[in-house]
Amino acid sequence: MRADNSHHLIDASRRRAQVTYRSAVAALRRMDNSGRPITFDALAREANVSRSWLYNQPELRAEIERLRDQPRPAAGRLVPDRQRSSDASLLRRVEVATQRIRELETDNKRLRHALAEALGERRTAPSHKPHRDTPEPRVSPPITAC
Repeated sequence: MRADNSHHLIDASRRRAQVTYRSAVAALRRMDNSGRPITFDALAREANVSRSWLYNQPELRAEIERLRDQPRPAAGRLVPDRQRSSDASLLRRVEVATQRIRELETDNKRLRHALAEALGERRTAPSHKPHRDTPEPRVSPPITAC
């Protein structure tokens, strides 16, 4: 009676499936990074696998559909999907920028008020020489030969 060596075939099949899956994922990332349109047909050609195999891989299929259905910019530099900002991070950046604008507006109002007070005090202060609101131009000494 022969020994059952089917476990070798099963192990080889598993390794081949893992290599194929990693190859398909790498091809998908290359396509996304380059900005090429992502379809099942294009990925099958890029990864050298069948379309039916791609359809039978649930995680890979979901990622292909997500990237395929995502709007692509018409022109300009394309950003890979994993480097794109999420809606939550963009919202947070807008909130931070809005808060910073409010702080700057408050600071600007305070400085304008302080400047108006300083100019008012300067105008009403007794002096022999009339004050100007703007500084007088500086006159540099002439440049002479050394």
